[in-house]
Amino acid sequence: MGMSSGGDRGGMMAEINVTPFVDVMLVLLIIFMVTAPMMVQGVDIELPKSESPPLVSEEEQLVLSLTADGKYFINESEFTFEELQVKLRAIREANPDQAIFVKADGALPYEKVIRMMSVAQAAGIGKVGLVTQPGAASE
Repeated sequence: MGMSSGGDRGGMMAEINVTPFVDVMLVLLIIFMVTAPMMVQGVDIELPKSESPPLVSEEEQLVLSLTADGKYFINESEFTFEELQVKLRAIREANPDQAIFVKADGALPYEKVIRMMSVAQAAGIGKVGLVTQPGAASE
């Protein structure tokens, strides 16, 4: 009647069970794959193409957009043309050095783009830039 001292029967396990970790990672991967396309922000505009290099800026940019169907946006907020004039004046009063970037659909008549730029200039915003799509300009 002796004691048995054979093997690891009563000892501690030295392995880590990674199955729950893998399960959680797969669920997170699926969640990120489903939600990533929904996180694209902005207004859908078909920009004209230009060969100029992009500008690098560290400050938050204010983007004035005009869609092909004639809707006006400041960043992602939609406004009527009359509301646009009032909002741009308020922005200039809050920050006189604020630059604004104009983003207009490439299919729009030039007159509508100039009208939108003149509203920004009438509000007192002196720095106005145009946003284009990088690539070769079509003629």
